Amino acid sequence: MIMETMDLNINLPLNFNQVIDIIRQLPYNEKIKLSELLMQETKQQNEAGKILTHFASENVLAKEWLLPQEEEAWKDL
Repeated sequence: MIMETMDLNINLPLNFNQVIDIIRQLPYNEKIKLSELLMQETKQQNEAGKILTHFASENVLAKEWLLPQEEEAWKDL
């Protein structure tokens, strides 16, 4: 019987090693699904981090862009 993923909020007090032990007990196909899910989650978090870094940097860089020295350095381009 194949179980579909459900939106459940379950708080289990597990440490990292316990999670690893549980993963080791999974059948191969379930490990593949978990691996794909983790890759997707990691990619989404990485993309969100890039966007946030961009916005955080913009104000700092804008101060430099507005200096007269910057205008002078870029005037010929």
